[in-house]
Amino acid sequence: METVRELRARVLFDRGRRPAFLAEDGRHVDDQDLDHGAWHFVARKEPDGPPLGYIRLSTPATGELYQSRAFLGVAGYLRVLGDAGVTPEETFEHSRLVVEHRARKLGLGAYLNAVAIGAAHALGAKAMIGTSGTKDGQHEFHERFGFRCVDGTRRYVEQYTEDVVIMFHDVSKGAGEYQDLVTKARDELPKLVAVDHVPAIATSHRRPERLNAGANTTSWQPLLFTPAVATDRDALRTLLNSGQVREIHDTIDAQIDELIRSREPWLPPAEDLAQRKNEQLGGLSEWEYGTWVYYPWSQRLVHVLPREEFRLVRTDRNRGKIERPQQRTLLGKRIGVVGLSVGNSAAVTFALEGIGGSFKLADFDEFGLSNLNRLRAGVHQLGVNKAVISARQMFEIDPYLDIEIFTDGLTKANLENFVEHLDLLVEECDTPYAKIAAREEARKRGIPVVMDCNDRGMLDVERFDEEPDRPLLHGLIGDITADELENLTKPQKVDLILAMVDAERISPELRASFDELGKTLSSWPQLASGVALGGALTAEVARRILLGGECASGRFYVDFAELITPATNTARSLV
Repeated sequence: METVRELRARVLFDRGRRPAFLAEDGRHVDDQDLDHGAWHFVARKEPDGPPLGYIRLSTPATGELYQSRAFLGVAGYLRVLGDAGVTPEETFEHSRLVVEHRARKLGLGAYLNAVAIGAAHALGAKAMIGTSGTKDGQHEFHERFGFRCVDGTRRYVEQYTEDVVIMFHDVSKGAGEYQDLVTKARDELPKLVAVDHVPAIATSHRRPERLNAGANTTSWQPLLFTPAVATDRDALRTLLNSGQVREIHDTIDAQIDELIRSREPWLPPAEDLAQRKNEQLGGLSEWEYGTWVYYPWSQRLVHVLPREEFRLVRTDRNRGKIERPQQRTLLGKRIGVVGLSVGNSAAVTFALEGIGGSFKLADFDEFGLSNLNRLRAGVHQLGVNKAVISARQMFEIDPYLDIEIFTDGLTKANLENFVEHLDLLVEECDTPYAKIAAREEARKRGIPVVMDCNDRGMLDVERFDEEPDRPLLHGLIGDITADELENLTKPQKVDLILAMVDAERISPELRASFDELGKTLSSWPQLASGVALGGALTAEVARRILLGGECASGRFYVDFAELITPATNTARSLV
């Protein structure tokens, strides 16, 4: 890394043209956090010789660090992608293309560019984005690869001492005059990659034995291939030939059968559907129809219906309780979940029920053995971030979801970005600062907040969308702000949490546990049954809020100790 950073900085310094790349001690410096977790392609004349050229390819796993995102700002970046009809999860970034002066006549820059673009195509990118200088016609060079300059983004950047513009590449439109070179690079990617040094985020091309050894702890996004599209068909074949697919699961024939019967439920069970299936396929073979989904963490390749048909069948049994128009409304909502222990139950229930089509998940914690008493995961996932686990589970329910994860949890640095554009916030974290900060930001933006306490079935609802001046947590904590909570002692945090949950109403068991924390108990008690109930309660409230149903601010209890008693037994009179 130090070698390629020095190369980049020296080439970008360009004999003094860009002074920002020279440190005071005379070293050429180009340290960027974006280097960590990226693909790095280095060209050398000899295998062990000095690098002559270099290019970086970043995947959506580090999308928050993209240079183009920093250049445009979050809102501008999302607007550019939205205008192009792609999501951040489908967009890769290539950057830092540099070639030694003595090697520029060899065509090395074109080859490196083709390698990065071909790799992005092979890894399932729908689009690529990047910044480009304009002084020496760099942007025109990228245009020859199928990139286009985004209107209105050109401006002078002091660090580069020239105008910089955003370049955008639509994978479906090919790679311009270098299409053949890009295709060759894409097909040769498995041979080019130094497998033992593949970044952890790029596990879709690791050898199976490395994955099975537990190395894959960070990948969480599936790769989607539509064989009816030529570039996807080629990329899928490359994947199948790479040795990275451990299992293929194809039930598309049965899924089409379900699709037809969900549209025509009056058909007799024995009805021959052959003609209807042919009409549904529209001239495509079954292999070409729909979407193939590759899950890097399990190396499974699964064949599913196209997006709309998939969701129509998957939520067909919701009808009668959630009708089609309501289902479409719910799928158009964006939901944030903070704290993916108790929040995992909520997030997975939402995905199952079709509540929300877009999610932001935040948790800094890794899944530990003691979490197995309540979080639905397996021993093979110990050490994996909880947001990663939740995203994987949700994508395995619906691969067409739009999910963004925050593995640092909710922090001052990412709070505004996390809460931005949410329709609902589910808050289930243990940190007092995050609890209050999330509510402060949600209230400022008019976003309703839902919380389940995992004790006595306590459900908390704050309709900041209807009551913009409502006191946080119903006034139970007074006027304290998040900034005042950062330096609390442990006893002060306990007192604050007791105030938040209303100490007079908690269960006797939970009340007794607080005095034992750090003595006989490592943390407060939680049970899987309570967590599962929390997922159901938050889903019920979320559905009401998002569909405009009746759901006022307040605190409510679904206490089994009170609900399941001899006095509430409705079967007594039947015996």
